[in-house]
Amino acid sequence: MRSSTRKFEKYYNPQLHGEIRMDTNTNVLGSNPAASEFLKHLDIDLNGYPNTYSDGLRGALADLYGLEADNFIVGSGSDEMLDVSFKTFTEWGDTCVSPTPSYTLYNYFVEMNGGKAVNVDLDEDFQLDVDAMLKPKAKIMIMPSPNNPTGNCFRTKDIEEILSRSEGIVIVDEAYGEYARDSMVKRVNEFDNLIVLRTFSKAYAMAALRVGYAIASKPVADMMTAVKIPYSLNMISELAAIEAVKDQDFVKKSVELVNRERPYLDAGLRKLGFETYPSDSNFILAKSPIDHAKLVSGLKEKGILIRDFGTKRRTENCVRPTVGTRELNDLLLGKIQEVIDGC
Repeated sequence: MRSSTRKFEKYYNPQLHGEIRMDTNTNVLGSNPAASEFLKHLDIDLNGYPNTYSDGLRGALADLYGLEADNFIVGSGSDEMLDVSFKTFTEWGDTCVSPTPSYTLYNYFVEMNGGKAVNVDLDEDFQLDVDAMLKPKAKIMIMPSPNNPTGNCFRTKDIEEILSRSEGIVIVDEAYGEYARDSMVKRVNEFDNLIVLRTFSKAYAMAALRVGYAIASKPVADMMTAVKIPYSLNMISELAAIEAVKDQDFVKKSVELVNRERPYLDAGLRKLGFETYPSDSNFILAKSPIDHAKLVSGLKEKGILIRDFGTKRRTENCVRPTVGTRELNDLLLGKIQEVIDGC
């Protein structure tokens, strides 16, 4: 293997036997209805290539956000947008900074592209330490807001200060942005070093089709578009995503459900002895009252998967369940009670 990839390990890939998945933070309302309806009546020429840079979807997103199509880069999931960002702006050996704890694949993309990954601890409230983030003088800084796995948004003033003081690219990953109050999307023309990432895999309920996008000022977007693999988003996914963009009522309904059910699940977990952390997203990070591994394995035996972060620094003995419907939340809380009683 290439020297920069030899320590890589396979990503989370549980063996499934019909379990209820509350470990991936997808939309608990099920498949996007507009996209599903489109796919039922799909009639396209499979012999033709998709549009080179997904111009139709970029136009639909521009209308949604009040920007221009040339502010958008569209690809196969926001993970491709991460990869394109590092391929576009980093040289071999460049330093790239992300906070800890945050999305585990950031270091993967940095090191896969030959960069040096530097992780900077969040403060006790899981907020950004601005001076510490800026100290390494990174070529790229990346931060998810809302943060995964902690669930909280970072303070806008801290992100603004990092953008103003950094001479490198700053990526704000808003994979869960639909659930949050604040967003940096409409400020991409204000900060010429800002890239915002978004996805159709969470609130839009289209994870199977792998659609993601980046938003940036036109000069930055042009550079990324030149580096991105042409045709990387297939025609079927693009056309389904365009239909989904038109159905904002479904996104609104999804967000309202999370806003209603998150306090309910949080209170239920606390009643069972968990220490929960504030969340602006569709999941909750919680410190387990029993050993995290016993809890996760016990729930799996009872047919429910949640994500285990208990062996990672700063999230010791913590788990991360997705916020479900009231029925799913009650089922989860009941099964957790059974596992705890069994210990």
